[in-house]
Amino acid sequence: MFQQNTQSLRTGMIFMAIIFFILGFITNFNMALKDQVQTTFDLGAAMAQLVNGVFFFAYFCFSLICGRFVKKIGYKKSVIAGLVLVMVGCYLFFPAVAEEPSYALFLMAIFIMATGVVFLQTAANPYIVALGSQATAPARLNLVQAMNSIATTIAPFLVGLFILTPASLAIGPRAVQTPFIIIGTIVFLVAAGVYLSKLPLIESIDTPLVQKKVWQHPQVLLGALGIFCYVGAEVGCSTQIVPYLEEGGFAKDEAGRLVAIYWAGGMIGRFFGSIILSTLKKPKKYLYSLCVIVFSFFVGWFIFSSRFVDGVFVFSSQLLNGLLFLCITIFNFIAMLLGKGKPGISLGVFGVIASILVFAAFLLPVSIGMWALLAVGFFNSIMFPTIFSLGVKDLDANEMPMASGIINTLIVGGTVVPLTMGWFTDHIGIGVRIALLLPAICFAYIAFFALKGSKIR
Repeated sequence: MFQQNTQSLRTGMIFMAIIFFILGFITNFNMALKDQVQTTFDLGAAMAQLVNGVFFFAYFCFSLICGRFVKKIGYKKSVIAGLVLVMVGCYLFFPAVAEEPSYALFLMAIFIMATGVVFLQTAANPYIVALGSQATAPARLNLVQAMNSIATTIAPFLVGLFILTPASLAIGPRAVQTPFIIIGTIVFLVAAGVYLSKLPLIESIDTPLVQKKVWQHPQVLLGALGIFCYVGAEVGCSTQIVPYLEEGGFAKDEAGRLVAIYWAGGMIGRFFGSIILSTLKKPKKYLYSLCVIVFSFFVGWFIFSSRFVDGVFVFSSQLLNGLLFLCITIFNFIAMLLGKGKPGISLGVFGVIASILVFAAFLLPVSIGMWALLAVGFFNSIMFPTIFSLGVKDLDANEMPMASGIINTLIVGGTVVPLTMGWFTDHIGIGVRIALLLPAICFAYIAFFALKGSKIR
């Protein structure tokens, strides 16, 4: 049960939005470092993927444990614990990349930071679901995930501008010292704000019977596998963008900056998801969606047009690329309408389209295939919140933390799938392309879960 206090509920959603912004920024800032780390430590593609692999392996290690902690100490204390661990991990990057950089210590800092993120994910997702009716849970989750996506768009854009430049690559990992000190300090301030705030109280009871019941819900287990496929495919595609574009003649810093387009698509799609899957009346849905469409043009135009040259910001207008981004946005909106406002159908449509786009990137030349690969971000958009909400549908508040722990455990897909793709890249002649078949298979399973698996009770 949650206390019906409008002000405290609003406060809860505001803090959850801030936390999801932090989650998105940290996750994607970390993922975008793969190419910097690979160059600095002279690693193969598979070893460089450990930057992401260690991050997502923390979910496998601690999600179920965190689910139990949430039930014992409550959502608020769990969120604070997660933020503190993130802060500690961020500060550890400073000694990890000091005079004699240590890849082992670098990975340890990532693992500690990721453990904090696991706490936040395990506590925040069921908390948001429990803040209102289950019918509007996908809309609430998509709304906070949209904040997550704003951060995931900014992070690789900043990495491409400041960290993957020739000058920063020459410095090595020390280029990330100051950014992580800043991030750690901001996380500390947010933790203090959460500690001093009055968040809505959600009570639950932990018994062996409750834990046993959770494992008897097929939608939870199938949803967990859906999360495995989604995170694996999303991370795998994002980490293949730079080597894929380099095959087409792009410079590393330019390719790294364009990864932001992939994540910007996720941001736009989640804004659509929070609108279309809500209980708003149709005229308002269309009005707000039109605003998002207009906004998307400026986002795409700005990312394509902005760059740093020798430390100087340069804006060279690329109107055509901005218009192409706008066309993909409109296609994404039409696909969202095909879902008729129903989460399961919308997820199924997006799973099918994402699978086709990845396969198209595998077949087409880079000059065309890059647009298919970058467009996948649009169709990733609603997947995590929708898979999660369908996976915990029909569960009561007592079962939520345990179910969240089970589902979040399989975020380890973000380790398994990219590492496997890295192996393909290293050992097969057309590795960058052949590796894309794995995300295509993952998206096909998500379509199955959406249209069939999520209905099994």
